[in-house]
Amino acid sequence: MANHIDVITNIMNVIVPPLMLIVLLLVYPLYLIYKFINFITRLLTSENVAGKVVLVTGAAAGIGEQISYEYARRRARLVLVDVRGDHLGRVVENVRSFGSPDVIAITADVSKEEDCKKFVDEAIKHFHRLDHLVNNAGLARVKLFEEIQNFSDFSYLLDVNLWGVAYGTYYAIPHLRKTKGKIIVMASSVGWYPFPRFSFYNASKAALITFYETLRTEIGNSNIGITIVTPGLVKSALSQNEPAKAALGWIPMVSAEKCGKAIVKGACRGDKYVVEPSWVNSLYALKVMCPDLVEFCNRFLFITSEKTAPHTFNAPPKSFIPTELKSD
Repeated sequence: MANHIDVITNIMNVIVPPLMLIVLLLVYPLYLIYKFINFITRLLTSENVAGKVVLVTGAAAGIGEQISYEYARRRARLVLVDVRGDHLGRVVENVRSFGSPDVIAITADVSKEEDCKKFVDEAIKHFHRLDHLVNNAGLARVKLFEEIQNFSDFSYLLDVNLWGVAYGTYYAIPHLRKTKGKIIVMASSVGWYPFPRFSFYNASKAALITFYETLRTEIGNSNIGITIVTPGLVKSALSQNEPAKAALGWIPMVSAEKCGKAIVKGACRGDKYVVEPSWVNSLYALKVMCPDLVEFCNRFLFITSEKTAPHTFNAPPKSFIPTELKSD
């Protein structure tokens, strides 16, 4: 029996690749036409979020803050969540000045399941509905794998970047079903591009991409829309400090404000993916078609050429939890 299975597998190894190529050549032009029509339709029917309820995690700074401002400009009602509750007051005031008719702030640590349940429950208690969930909270640890001395910080990174997103999504889904709402998740281009010194961060973002692509299939896009955001480098306090600038400073960075606007625009349009800046998409094609070249260039640019210069910056202590990676 095992021999028969091996024979079938060997036959499939020969037949399936050329067969799929033929099917792709026949179907792909029709697929492109469908994508174009779908894009035009979404462009003309972009969602009006005025009066709708949007929950944003990691809202105290950076991308999360700018996302909150953009929703406020569109007159959405907002629930702002961050572990640094003392930083939310300024954002709340700005959100109101930008036009949000109602806003509440909640201090919570997304790595704790009970906190995630709490901020969803408080949002429903105050607004009685939920339309958009923006999973923006996350943090970064930057270090070569061989230089790691304490794995506890990286375990916490996975708690925040993966479980912290899954918890909030789990408790929000029943409410989002009622409004046919949307989930916006902040992944990263390094979820599919092997950027050096970010091994655990890359892994956490890759997990997010796969998790939400699977979830999109499970729940159906007609029930809850899911927008996966994979930005490149974003200007922020973390990406602009001296050690970070030494390692990343020569790479073009987009502003958090521009990134936030692109994310909200894409989410309201119903995009399945948002990449900002858009040129980052070319790296995906390069990685798929020339993986050996990508590996060589990454090692040459970020490892070999920096051996004589400072190239790492240590993780911040757990007492300071940045609400988004500013290398996104």
